[in-house]
Amino acid sequence: MNTSSLRLEKVAEAAFPTQFGFFRIYGFAGHGLPQPEEALALRMGDLSGNPPPLVRIHSQCLTGDVFHSLRCDCRAQLEIALKSVAKEGRGLLIYEHQEGRGIGLLNKLRAYELQDQGADTVEANQRLGFESDLRSYELPGAILHYFGLRAIRLLSNNPEKVDAVERAGIHVAERVPCLADVLDSREAYLRTKKEKMGHLLEDF
Repeated sequence: MNTSSLRLEKVAEAAFPTQFGFFRIYGFAGHGLPQPEEALALRMGDLSGNPPPLVRIHSQCLTGDVFHSLRCDCRAQLEIALKSVAKEGRGLLIYEHQEGRGIGLLNKLRAYELQDQGADTVEANQRLGFESDLRSYELPGAILHYFGLRAIRLLSNNPEKVDAVERAGIHVAERVPCLADVLDSREAYLRTKKEKMGHLLEDF
């Protein structure tokens, strides 16, 4: 059951044509959290009915999503999600502003520097004084409730996201893998995700 004190505000909604298909884009603000949060949602089609809709909860990654960095799999996962939703003609992508697993853009670049010196992503965050993952999923949970969803098929390799959605009172009817190609430039990154963060990377 969802017991969060978060108050969700829908700030804006508009038509949003993309190369993947026609979406509607929503802007949300979360009030009542330790830090103010914002998120976007891209909805395609009718989310009601069976099977439950595909949903991707994606954390902002400027270096990957915008500049196509191959240090991570973020851009690849974003495209997999948008293509999967478009193929089914219905679904939801929630885009959270939680850069660098919640440490922020400049700290993420500091973590890159430490990774170049031999640290993995978890060690780099810890050397900077952060936990390996600071992200919160309360706001996405509230957004799922806004759209009236009671069950979803979650595009994710991260069991913590599955647990967070379930804690928000949304049934994860299926976890759908979201697997990027294993490139030399991101192999160590993916190995750390699997071995230290418990991500379910079946093909890695």
